Amino acid sequence: MGHVQDRWWTVKDGEREKTPLYGKGMRYKVRYPGPDGRERSKMFPDRQKKAAEAFLNEMENDKNKGTYLDPNAGKITFRDYTEEYWIEARTFDESTREGVEFRLKLHVYPYFGDIELRAIQPSTIQAWDRKLQQKGLAETYRRSIFANVSAIFTAAIDDERIRKNPCNGKSVIKPRGEYPKVVPWSAERVHAVRKALGERYRVGVNLGAGCGLRQGEVFGFSPDDVDESEGVIHVLRQIKIVRGTMIFGSPKHGKSRAVPLPASVAAAIKAHTKKYKPLRITLPWGSPDGKPVTVPLLIYTRESKQLHRHSFNHHVWKPALEAAGVEKPGRAEGFHALRHFYASSLLEEGVSIRALADYLGHADPAFTLRVYTHLMPASHERTRAAVDKVFDVNADSGEAA
Repeated sequence: MGHVQDRWWTVKDGEREKTPLYGKGMRYKVRYPGPDGRERSKMFPDRQKKAAEAFLNEMENDKNKGTYLDPNAGKITFRDYTEEYWIEARTFDESTREGVEFRLKLHVYPYFGDIELRAIQPSTIQAWDRKLQQKGLAETYRRSIFANVSAIFTAAIDDERIRKNPCNGKSVIKPRGEYPKVVPWSAERVHAVRKALGERYRVGVNLGAGCGLRQGEVFGFSPDDVDESEGVIHVLRQIKIVRGTMIFGSPKHGKSRAVPLPASVAAAIKAHTKKYKPLRITLPWGSPDGKPVTVPLLIYTRESKQLHRHSFNHHVWKPALEAAGVEKPGRAEGFHALRHFYASSLLEEGVSIRALADYLGHADPAFTLRVYTHLMPASHERTRAAVDKVFDVNADSGEAA
């Protein structure tokens, strides 16, 4: 059992007398054994004996209920816990890890990175998010950062360092920004941008708008990924930038996929390879220090190098948009717009959300539905036609057959 020690007074020969510590520092020291048998302690000032006794009772009750939490476990700072325990335990791919670390260093550590986990309250979180809002950060971006921070506190709870996640406090208003609705390009714009691109890059539009590939997947695409016998292409890799180094890596979510190969895309690939022989490029796989892998790439630069995302967007994609008459091109007009065109085209033709999610490489069809549900064609006419077909309505009599 634990006890509360009065460090200012002692009993000697039945008489109370002052100790050398009298009037100095904390007066009461709560001493109690933890579940592992090791002694724990906590100090309280003068006139706080009842608080010390209440703390001791709380610790003993928690031990009896199996909910004991070492009060010292939460002394580690948010930054130290995140970098020493949370980041290292995540199974992120390298580019995702780099992005999370960047957001934490820029938008979280400056505010409460050096505060102990146990001292961070819901009010701390609310004030932090308010400051991010005042900086002009979009609500969708703040939501991503908030999710990372909340996950860190949840891990700290699992590690028995804190009891509650301050991000879940009732007073905390979580960022709930909705992603803007996708407005797909018209076929005319797709053709105009393709025409404005340099000849050696045009086939990338066919892969993006005709097969739904992401930009990095287009850059990492090889003619060897075409399976003519099955009428599909296999999306097996992408080119990513990790810590300033270009690497090969698995598609997003580590999910390779097979995508139907339209005849028009197959013809574009063949025409391209006749003029531009595939170039064998060697890059590390998975991380900058990963195993070197060599792939014959379909698209590459005039200097016989793999495409670099930032260089391509600035020197090739943006000028093509402007030449195609796209005014003030922004984020919505990035290469990803070709995927949205692909998705809208398939939905218009009645392709299911489940199939579309597979073709796009989404981890969850529910995400596909959230992004593209407003593009699904109205079902009223289809419903009426389907029911009329079942009951075979006689147009003259108005009676069912």
